[in-house]
Amino acid sequence: MKITPMVRNNIFLNAHPEGCAREVLLQIDQTSSLKTKIDAIGAATQRLPKHVLVIGCSTGYGLASRIVAAFAYGASTVGFSYEKEPTAAKTASPGWYANKTFDAEAAKRDLFAKTFNIDAFSREAKNLAVNTARAGGFSYDLVIYSLASPVRVDPDTGTMYRSVIKPIGRDYAGKTADVFTGKISESHVQPAEGKEEEETVKVMGGEDWALWLDALDSSGTLARGAITVAYSYIGPPLSWPIYRDGTIGRAKEHLEKSAREIKAKHAGLAVQAFVSINKAVVTRASAVIPVIPLYVSTLFKVMKERKIHEDCLDQMLRLFSERLYLRESLAVPVDGEGRIRLDELEMGASVQEEVSARLSRINEENLSELADIDGFRRDFLRAHGFDVPGVDYEAEVNPLG
Repeated sequence: MKITPMVRNNIFLNAHPEGCAREVLLQIDQTSSLKTKIDAIGAATQRLPKHVLVIGCSTGYGLASRIVAAFAYGASTVGFSYEKEPTAAKTASPGWYANKTFDAEAAKRDLFAKTFNIDAFSREAKNLAVNTARAGGFSYDLVIYSLASPVRVDPDTGTMYRSVIKPIGRDYAGKTADVFTGKISESHVQPAEGKEEEETVKVMGGEDWALWLDALDSSGTLARGAITVAYSYIGPPLSWPIYRDGTIGRAKEHLEKSAREIKAKHAGLAVQAFVSINKAVVTRASAVIPVIPLYVSTLFKVMKERKIHEDCLDQMLRLFSERLYLRESLAVPVDGEGRIRLDELEMGASVQEEVSARLSRINEENLSELADIDGFRRDFLRAHGFDVPGVDYEAEVNPLG
């Protein structure tokens, strides 16, 4: 069948198998320069990740992390994600094709890779990670936590929690843009009600991250001196009412608190726990968050003009090579709150001043001049396997991959 994009209200309903696969291959190719540097230095003179667990491995920063760990550093990787599988008539979700391609490319290079399509919040997932490590005779020295699920079922009570992206205590109104039509409109969001804030923290906070570390430590599959990292975002003040000061911000605060608690609880193994504040990128969810498409499009335009733009893979290459795996004697660089900052280029004063100035005068007539809405749209399409260079979209393709 010929597969074309199916989008409703900025939400994708399908994915392109060949495009998703090609996107993974392009990211693998992008790691070659770092791999060359690592090989030149020699493994004996540097600290390297050897056995990496990626919780949320199929898209975005989680997928990029796993690609860097495996194809730049040669690490064995175990990945967890919960993706929709394909049928003869319907495509899978993008991550299903990405995982399949990752596993195939790892096998070609004799890299150990095990991928589980399962609810990562479950006890079963944690047991699978433990049993995989025991069967392989290894322990995890790097644990990446990159889940981005809208719901979570508590493994103890069976209660399902749902996250929301809402302001707290007041309505929110702000400009947003339709990435496919270029139409700018005013978005209005009602404040969180009832238990919505609490449930968002349950889903997107650090509770499950801590449970993962507990499971690994208690089973003896967490290495001494292991590093664990969870991903977060802060963004500019203009987005704070809907983001940092909203329900999702409360969850991110809990994530940062959890990092400190994980480090203290597992001090006997000298575990290092960090939250990495990453830059704004286009994800499957970002197109539907009010203000984000317009802000990110404008940010992209400014950063590309200054030649400092980065995508997920660029960010993860820097996380590994410039933060986590410096020389043995060097501590991981963090800010005053103990967080890794990979958003320093985005949040630079001159960049933010220029973005703010453009946003204050942006409209539908000058949108393409002041913002990179085309770039946002391309990244959004590529996240679902469309508009990827080197793919024939006129060809018939099997949704089963």
